[in-house]
Amino acid sequence: MSCVHYKFSSKLDYNTVTFDGLHITLAELKRQIMGRERLKATDCDLQITNAQTREEYTDEEVHIPKHSSVIVRRTPIGGVKPAGRTFIVDRSDMAAGSSRPTDSSPSVSLAQLSKVLSLSLCVCVYGLWESGWGSFNFNSI
Repeated sequence: MSCVHYKFSSKLDYNTVTFDGLHITLAELKRQIMGRERLKATDCDLQITNAQTREEYTDEEVHIPKHSSVIVRRTPIGGVKPAGRTFIVDRSDMAAGSSRPTDSSPSVSLAQLSKVLSLSLCVCVYGLWESGWGSFNFNSI
């Protein structure tokens, strides 16, 4: 019996997939990992990377040698979508620190954000005071 050791990037320990032969295809490895981890192929795809070389396997028919170690990441079926907004920083205005969004969304100044943050902090402190945290005696600890 041959095996490939795999671990999800968020985990500490490796698990093992066993198979017959000298190698396993990427498609078969993904299928076995999804079965062992009870993942549905309709919910996500798996990104497989060689743990030693950091080479990402993309061709479903590539052969992964026995006794290899791989890192697994779950990805959305359609792939990762790019962020909705892109900000362009004008180098001539770097001293002012201004940036403007490329879409037609309204821009918010730093002063407006500062006011919102201050108001949010006041609301939080007042809420804690009303709930009894204001009467806590720190000297009794």
